Amino acid sequence: MITDDKITEIFCIVDEFSKNFDSELEKKLLSASGKQRRRRKATMSDSEIMTVQLMFHLGCYKCFKHFYIHYILGSRKVFFPTAVSYNRFVELESRMFFVMMFFLKMSAFGRCNRVSYVDSTMIPVCHNVRRYMNKVFNGFANDGKGTMGWCHGFKLHFVCNDQAEIITFSLTTANTDDRDPKVWKVLAKDLYGRLFADRGYISQRLFDDLFEDGILLVTGIKSNMKNRLMPLWDKIMLRKRYVIECINDTLKNTESLVHSRHRSINNFIMNLVSAIGAYCFYDNKPHALSGFEVVTTNQL
Repeated sequence: MITDDKITEIFCIVDEFSKNFDSELEKKLLSASGKQRRRRKATMSDSEIMTVQLMFHLGCYKCFKHFYIHYILGSRKVFFPTAVSYNRFVELESRMFFVMMFFLKMSAFGRCNRVSYVDSTMIPVCHNVRRYMNKVFNGFANDGKGTMGWCHGFKLHFVCNDQAEIITFSLTTANTDDRDPKVWKVLAKDLYGRLFADRGYISQRLFDDLFEDGILLVTGIKSNMKNRLMPLWDKIMLRKRYVIECINDTLKNTESLVHSRHRSINNFIMNLVSAIGAYCFYDNKPHALSGFEVVTTNQL
């Protein structure tokens, strides 16, 4: 379970960002017709709500309701003296989407350092047998096929650096191609240098588009393709794709990113965003050797 020191650390980081965000937001807001609108604050502060969302994915609980009632309102009530009821908290957490997204982008995500890895993973929202009976995601989720078979839900595309720090992500329907230009219009904004991917990203059009943006796409070759020479450094770094595979495993198996208990699309989005944010607070992230370390090791 998460320690008291970790709770304090997360709250201090989130609270510092929340205060700066609120002060900047006040300067940028435009009042309609010069009239002041009432902005009623909730009992729990924004930083407390965000801290609770992040803590859930860092602990060992699988059900958020059980976590909030027995942990937040129980043994950790001293940390959250103004905690509201569970039903009220579910209503409040959807308000934090934009604040959480700004927090991830400005304070939690890593930065590109010329070596990046890209991958996608399926996020099913229900069992395949129940996909026709699912009403929560009717009109949003779709059927798609991945390496583990068919699923009904969404697909998470994300990029990380060689230190296993998530740089950016994109959420699409499950039947979206990994090479879709709309996906790369989002992913390629903060990238430069070399981008390592699996064979599913092989595309001459994608290679050319990324090359024009200063990004060199490096992939393996399929069995029906002609062999080609690859620099030794690229071949070594391509084998370090286990970094992004470990992130997939952590998000799905440790942080309960995938489950079938969603009752609204808003809660699904907040669960996804908070799980990605909680991963950024992990201390034992896997990492690959940087380019300079690989060159030095080879020279020795």
